[in-house]
Amino acid sequence: MAQESFTAFFKDKTVTLVGLGLLGRGVGDAAFLARHCKRVFVTDTKSAEELAVSVEALKEFDNIEFFLGGHDYKIFTSVAFVIKGAGVRLDNPYIAHAEKNGIPVYMSTALFAHLSSVTTIGVTGTRGKTTATCMIAEILKRAGKKVLIGGNIRGVSTLALLGEADRFDFAVLELDSWQLQGFASLGISPNISVFTTFFPDHMNYYDGDMDRYLRDKTAVFRHQKSGDTLIASPDVTALLRQKGYGNDRQADWVTAEALPLSFAMKIPGAHNLLNAGLAKAAARVCGIDGLTIDDALHRFEGVEGRLQFIGRWMERDIYNDNNATTQEATLAALASFPAPSVVLIFGGNDKGLPIDRMVAYIAENAIRCVLIKGTGSDRVLEKLQDIPLVGSMPDAVRAAMEVSKAGDNIILSPAFASFGVFKNEYDRSDQFMAEIQKLIVGQKGCSCRH
Repeated sequence: MAQESFTAFFKDKTVTLVGLGLLGRGVGDAAFLARHCKRVFVTDTKSAEELAVSVEALKEFDNIEFFLGGHDYKIFTSVAFVIKGAGVRLDNPYIAHAEKNGIPVYMSTALFAHLSSVTTIGVTGTRGKTTATCMIAEILKRAGKKVLIGGNIRGVSTLALLGEADRFDFAVLELDSWQLQGFASLGISPNISVFTTFFPDHMNYYDGDMDRYLRDKTAVFRHQKSGDTLIASPDVTALLRQKGYGNDRQADWVTAEALPLSFAMKIPGAHNLLNAGLAKAAARVCGIDGLTIDDALHRFEGVEGRLQFIGRWMERDIYNDNNATTQEATLAALASFPAPSVVLIFGGNDKGLPIDRMVAYIAENAIRCVLIKGTGSDRVLEKLQDIPLVGSMPDAVRAAMEVSKAGDNIILSPAFASFGVFKNEYDRSDQFMAEIQKLIVGQKGCSCRH
């Protein structure tokens, strides 16, 4: 859609944005809407004090009115449309009230895809979606393509990218299950879709219903048309076929294998060879040649919080796998190194997910661990009693260093949610990076990577 058309979509409208938050995406959405709409109501259940930083960032806009510390039904009926944040449930009574009154409800990333004319590549999956997203983007850039990266990216308002989208060849979008609800409601899917893995996650949101979780994920391809392509891992392909998804689709379907173990990459783990295989298949669909693809993957250095090498201290290699919030993700990290070399920092709040295989692996391989307190950690302690339990990141890093030795790999791979000890997952990652940075900078011959 041309810029003139998307501006017309917002011009002279009064709209409501649900979910301001503190991570930057809500602020970016609000600022974009304020620039293009007549009036914007911004509402969040958090108080003005809790959201002071975000409110301050929007002080230049006199057409924004804040409703903080709770919602007001009136701003869900007196507007042209509502944009809801990814964390706002579809069955939220205020969202239901808007829909009951005929008010359209959108989500920002899906609205971007709907209003822009750029070719979209959407990446979803329980694990691997961020790494695969960044791999695809790096390959396309190395091939000389102009690439936007959006979706579930820290601090990035995808909606605000509309103004420049037409200057780019591709928009590569990391899409979680909640963002894909927005695609489903608009009846759209990305032009090229990548589905990495599917494991239990977010069961506290989905009330233990894996089919509901899968249904949201499948919006990444359900509305594709002829000429579009779905790329899935072998396990995901088998699951989708078993569940009857896509049997009548007209778009292409590619099953991508992991790259061979002999393929040299800077990031460890068999799971990253699968991510690379998926990224390679997506790049092939985009017309990129094999040499360019392989060169980009050889050079790829990983993504923050995804088994990211952050430096060496006293002959110990240190990795940040902060975004591993399920047992499958933590098991993938553990399997990337010889068990006797691993010191694991994990723990946090429960998400109602299985932990038995992870606990068994830790016990059977005598993995040295440090556990950060939380409701999920309480479950671990019922099965593994002799693990140090700490209440802060400085204590966790200190304890890990004390039980480690030269040649070890120290890994933060939590397996649980961050809330409780930390504000959110980004706060947990930032605190870990800060503690490690202190150690590395304090030693002679810093080898830290940024």
